[in-house]
Amino acid sequence: MTDQQLDDWVSRLADETIADAKAKGTKVVCASGISPSGPIHLGNLREVMTPHLVADEVRRRGIEAEHIISWDDFDRFRKVPNVPGVDSSWEQHIGKPLTDVPPPKGSTATSWAEHFRGQLEDSLVELGITYRGISQTGKYLSGTYTEQILFAMSQRSEIDKVLDQYRTLGPKKAKKQKLSEEEAAAAAEAEEGSGAAAEGDGRGETGYYPYKPYCTECGTDFTTVTAYDDATTEMTYTCRCGHTETVILRTFRRGKLVWKVDWPMRWAFEKVTFEPSGVDHQSPGSSYVVGKELAPMFGWERPLGPMYAFVGIKGMAKMSSSRGGVPTPADALQIMEPQLLRWLYARRKPAQSFSVAFDSEVERMYDEWDSLAKKVDSDKGQPGDVAAYTRASSTTVGSLPSTSRPVSYRTLASIVDITTGDADQTLRIVSALDADDPVTSLDQLRPRLTCVEHWVETQMTDEERTVVRASADTERLAALSETEREGLRILLDGNGADLPALDAAWSLDGLTHQVYGVPKVQRGLAADQIVKGDKELGAAQREFFKLLYNLLVDKDTGPRLPTLLLAVGAKRTRTLLGG
Repeated sequence: MTDQQLDDWVSRLADETIADAKAKGTKVVCASGISPSGPIHLGNLREVMTPHLVADEVRRRGIEAEHIISWDDFDRFRKVPNVPGVDSSWEQHIGKPLTDVPPPKGSTATSWAEHFRGQLEDSLVELGITYRGISQTGKYLSGTYTEQILFAMSQRSEIDKVLDQYRTLGPKKAKKQKLSEEEAAAAAEAEEGSGAAAEGDGRGETGYYPYKPYCTECGTDFTTVTAYDDATTEMTYTCRCGHTETVILRTFRRGKLVWKVDWPMRWAFEKVTFEPSGVDHQSPGSSYVVGKELAPMFGWERPLGPMYAFVGIKGMAKMSSSRGGVPTPADALQIMEPQLLRWLYARRKPAQSFSVAFDSEVERMYDEWDSLAKKVDSDKGQPGDVAAYTRASSTTVGSLPSTSRPVSYRTLASIVDITTGDADQTLRIVSALDADDPVTSLDQLRPRLTCVEHWVETQMTDEERTVVRASADTERLAALSETEREGLRILLDGNGADLPALDAAWSLDGLTHQVYGVPKVQRGLAADQIVKGDKELGAAQREFFKLLYNLLVDKDTGPRLPTLLLAVGAKRTRTLLGG
């Protein structure tokens, strides 16, 4: 990409991150934090995509950059989410580390954390995202953070003073975004499976301690530190289960720093220069705000961290009824190619909300994407659009796999719907779309066709499905008006001038010309004449289209008529239209 094309939000954040890393004398480290506490949804994906895009842009400039994903799998299991294979018996595990909680029934994973982490990791491979994964369970149990834990405990009085400023002020409620009923449902579901740490800051009746032990008897963190000796690192805690224990913290491994201290500690440990976060982490008194004052205690500064906005879902109701919960990246990648999903995140600034469509809006998203691809290929795209397209379709590692013959998603959906997925019929119709360069194998249409097939099977409603009539509607044909009868005759047999017989127009472009041309010819115009603003002609075209849909599929609307005619076939079309 040229310097002009790089003038977009990713490029500007990369500029700032590079400058910040240079000032600190370190390499660029972009971080994501994901808690595998439940399904990792498309809102959580913004936590990964934003630093990925920035890190990849830095690498495009030949500068070293690393993207790390911190798996917060040593967080406590907070609540039992509504996911398949899980029932109320999981409530007994609340308070345990996520890596100590069993996975949903039927899973091959060894733990709850591994199950949900694995789901996202598979999707990240498809999306072309390269990173270094860090298990916080591994870090804490190995003693990697021992010195940082002991330091935080020695500085607990100072940390408490910082936190107390925000306790006194009290958190302010963030202004809630106005959401539609469907978006509100998606937001509620997302909150249920949110990876955001929700825990106390360490203040208790026995004083302030920034460390929370997991009980060695019951395994939960329903514990209270009652005493700590800085010289010997001897710590005593009690648990709700009745267990009391005194341990040497220097060698004790079953516990972790509370979130508001843990996060800035890790910024310093990994030398993070860029990490975005959601609205919940950036409100007054939240962990990101407090972290600005706590990070210097650990010898670092809070990294650059833009706030990212809500990611909505269109088609949420059907998704929830079919599988439960908010759609995940894996769900999205079943109905759309990785490039399109990347583009949805790349084209919007982090602070801008957007929606991922699982309903028929996915066709419109694909129309936009295909239109942009054509503009980029012809060097007609705007710089920001070209940058977003480039970031969506490639990384510094290489280009993402693409469909060699990207036939319109909308067209493919109509064909798959009409043929009910029959491969021979699908190929017959698709090969007729372009008479000059016909598709010769369905492999040329994949992976897009695979996405379309899954969308039609799982997301298309019964009302949207198309069923071609088995026989002609003789009653309707007998009641045709003279205008309707003439329109069908011209469509099937031509007008002897600029409209050929239907069989001679048998291609997508030819049939498009045919069906739009009939109403023009009936008004004394040339079939290819461009007419703008003629309301009477527009009304005539709509009535003619409605007639064709009535006779072909018993509906007033349906798939685009040229595609529908190709699917029905010339002989059957003549029969159904009375010709």
